[in-house]
Formats: sequence, C-alpha cells, structure tokens
Amino acid sequence: MAVAELTTPTCTKQGLRSSEVFYLSAGTPSFRRLSFRPLRRTHSSRISCSVNQTAQAPVAVQTKDPKSNKPECFGVFCLTYDLKAEEETKSWKKLINVAVSGAAGMISNHLLFKLASGQVFGPDQPVALKLLGSERSFQALEGVAMELEDSLFPLLREVQIGIDPYEVFQDVEWALLIGAKPRGPGMERAELLDVNGQIFAEQGKALNAVASCNVKVIVVGNPCNTNALICLKNAPNIPAKNFHALTRLDENRAKCQLALKAGVFYDKVSNATIWGNHSTTQVPDFLNARINGLPVKEVITDHKWLEEEFTDKVQKRGGVLIKKWGRSSAASTAVSIADAIKSLVTPTPEGDWFSSGVYTDGNPYGIAEGIVFSVPCRSKGDGDYELVKDVIFDDYLLKRITKTEAELLAERRCVAHLIGGGVAFCDLPEDTMLPGEM
Repeated sequence: MAVAELTTPTCTKQGLRSSEVFYLSAGTPSFRRLSFRPLRRTHSSRISCSVNQTAQAPVAVQTKDPKSNKPECFGVFCLTYDLKAEEETKSWKKLINVAVSGAAGMISNHLLFKLASGQVFGPDQPVALKLLGSERSFQALEGVAMELEDSLFPLLREVQIGIDPYEVFQDVEWALLIGAKPRGPGMERAELLDVNGQIFAEQGKALNAVASCNVKVIVVGNPCNTNALICLKNAPNIPAKNFHALTRLDENRAKCQLALKAGVFYDKVSNATIWGNHSTTQVPDFLNARINGLPVKEVITDHKWLEEEFTDKVQKRGGVLIKKWGRSSAASTAVSIADAIKSLVTPTPEGDWFSSGVYTDGNPYGIAEGIVFSVPCRSKGDGDYELVKDVIFDDYLLKRITKTEAELLAERRCVAHLIGGGVAFCDLPEDTMLPGEM
C-alpha cells in the first residue's frame, strides 16, 4: 500500500463576517430575521453523551434566553439538556459537526435522516447538523428542519440552518457538498463547469476560513471530480487529501451488475473499483474485482460482456433509471454517500477496498498529478485512507484509464481561473455528461 505524500498545512482561521441568518426559537411564534456576528462555538460546556439500547435520551429544558445564546439554532434544538441526564449517557462519543449543502434537495432529504439516526456514524455518536441552503430554498430548508424535529432522534443534538457558508461551516468536521446547479437546456458542459465551479470555489474559501483544520469533505454536486479540485485549491489550510469526489454510487452499480451476471448476491462481490471521472468515461474495473474471492474473469467467462455491456450498463444506469421513474437516483445517491462515509470511519475488511475520487499527487499508478481521480482506497477507520498498491493492469484497463485522465486534465484547463492556474482554456474532447447533471 502507498500513501500519497502531502504536507499538512498550517491551519490559520480568518475572522468571521456578520450577516443575516434565520432561525426558529422555542416559544417564538414565527420566524424572525436578525443580524449578528456569530461567535465561535465550543462544546466544552455541552454534554457529549450517549444512551444504550434501553436508556432514555436526556430531558430538554429551555434556557433563560435561547435567542441571545443561540440565535442560529432551530426550534427544539435551541434547548439545552438537563445536566442530571449526563450520568445516564456517558457512553456517547464527543459531538461531531456535519455540514450539508443543498440540504433542501431530494438527495439530502434521504441522507439527513440516516445521519441523524446513527446509521452512518454509529449508535453512540451524537451529531450536530448544519444545513446550507439558498434564499430560494429557505422555506423548504425550514420544512426539513421541522421534520428532523418531529423525528425525535436522540443522537441529533443540534440543527442549524442558513444561507451563508461562512456561518454554516463554522467548526464542521465533515462537509457533504451536495448542492449544485443543474445543467439547463442548451448548456454546454464547459459552462456547467464554470457555473458550479464558482459555487465550490466560494465554499472552499469558507471551509478554509471557519471549518475544523482536519475537516473531511465529500463533493457530490456535479461535475464532482473537478468541483472537488476547485474546492481543495481554494482551501489551502486543509490537507488536499481530505477532499473526496463521490464515485461510490458507480461502484455500487458495478457490484450489482457483476452479482446479477454471476447469479450471486452482491455481498459476494469485492474489490470493485471505479477509475477516473464521474462521467461516461468512468472505468468500472472488472480485472481486479472478485466474486467469492475469485477473480471476476474466472467466474464470468463471457469476457465480451465484461468489456462491452458491463461497462455500458454501469455508465448509463442513471439514465435508464430516470426514464423508468421520471426522476434522478436521489435515494441510492444518499445511500452511497453514507457508504462513502462509513468506509472512512470503519476499518476496511482485510483484502478489500473501496472507490473514492481523491487528489492524485503522490499516487503509485502513474496517473497525472494535480487532478481528482477515482482510485481504490483502504482505511483504518480513522477518517483517513491509503491508496491501494496491489492492483494489476492490462492494456484494456490502461487504455480506458488514459481516456478518463485526459478528460479530467481538459476539465482542469477549463477551470484554471478558479484554481489559480491562469487563464482558462476549454478544449473538452467530447460531451460526456451524465443524466444526473440535467
């Protein structure tokens, strides 16, 4: 195994700016708007605690003046917890702060309840959710927060909502960047790269200024590989290794197709890798994948199917789903985000690995440096990862990897103005848009 050698930047936080935020405070009959300068939050005075399967959650009691103490919180989450309950819940871990952008969208609508219920970080991990929306989506964001209130999740300690990333990203340890503009009719991929690139450049600057120094960032909004590159280039105080582009849904789809062809359940498929870009140039790797511990090519002897139909099915699965259902794959995307997080906070099973789009500097595969490229990774469960070294290549796989690498290099040239690379020049070889970008 090889680890990309990256120098850990010095974390220097900038001052915050005042801005408008919205909130619902317990006992307040309606939503109010006010201007304030947010204070840095600390958890030294908060209860970091948990209950077992039979214990009761701490009892909430209202503070004397929740508006002055926590003007950015939402509803019931403006309450503090009865300190007497701490003795019952000492087994809980320290509270973690998780930011989600595009929090009023369909993907988030599935994901947030997984995060709040303990399905992702574990049944003893209390969570604070910090939800980023836009002015247009703010009412919907309030509705999401109300549903989280009504779900009575014991692990969900705080919910904050806002439209300013410099406030929402304060002290976050995980940032799940889902929100991005869809590709409209007649819009070229180059234009989509620029429009969404500006969003992720601003969010990178906000993370750099106010997030935890070791924040883990998963970029979902498309085109996610290059958006992740833009984000990390605008956050020099955060290790580049901490940024991921989501390719886990593609991996899950590849495992599903291999299982169907082999006539086995998907848990028998391991070592599946998606190489490269989250686009139609992505490379589902059947050469290194295994079924019941055996190389896929020994189990599935129809090698023409592997080289042609298998790859095509994985690349176009999202489009087929949209035609069948009339909407994009929000639920399975949310599941894949949860899977991606769990792969980083849970030790990788011996001999297996998972796919993630990561920064290529120091990679052992000969892939061009300075791009975000999906590769096989392993984790010890500490949020970090190592690049898998023990993989094999053949001419077929290398040819496909070279094509997706060329596309990502072209995308990088197209956003040079957003990553400190000078004047942008777009020479994208072809339009490889995925259906979910529409």
